[in-house]
Amino acid sequence: MSGRATSPVLGIVLLLVVTVALAGTVGSLAFGTTIPSDVPSAAIDLRIDADANRLTFVHRGGDVLDARDLTVRIRIDDAALDTQPPIPFFSATGFRSGPTGPFNSATDPEWSAGETASVRLAETNDPSLSSESSVVVTFSVNATVVAEVEGTA
Repeated sequence: MSGRATSPVLGIVLLLVVTVALAGTVGSLAFGTTIPSDVPSAAIDLRIDADANRLTFVHRGGDVLDARDLTVRIRIDDAALDTQPPIPFFSATGFRSGPTGPFNSATDPEWSAGETASVRLAETNDPSLSSESSVVVTFSVNATVVAEVEGTA
């Protein structure tokens, strides 16, 4: 009996095993991405007062958020504000002084269910709020989105 046919068959079987293993690894990386367990989640409502240039956020439930860890990005009519709010703050370019709730650096930074926070845009920040503005606000912690809210003035 000759051993000549054994090498090609063994090579094909090994090639198939390597292909299946690589496909499994790529598939698990592509579809098995998980959110780290230390990233909070929260339900947040948005209230828009275009006359006062105020955006108010109500924490409706979920994890307590630490304002010092939050990144807040505001878009009005599909355009990002020229100056984004540096949460928490008291006085910042592009915003009126004295944000409320945990967005104010002089208050408790923990934002719990039932609490509100607000910012007022300065007239120098662009785009400005109008009575027909569409607003989208994204809240992130460590570059992971915690909540995204949208509304129309």
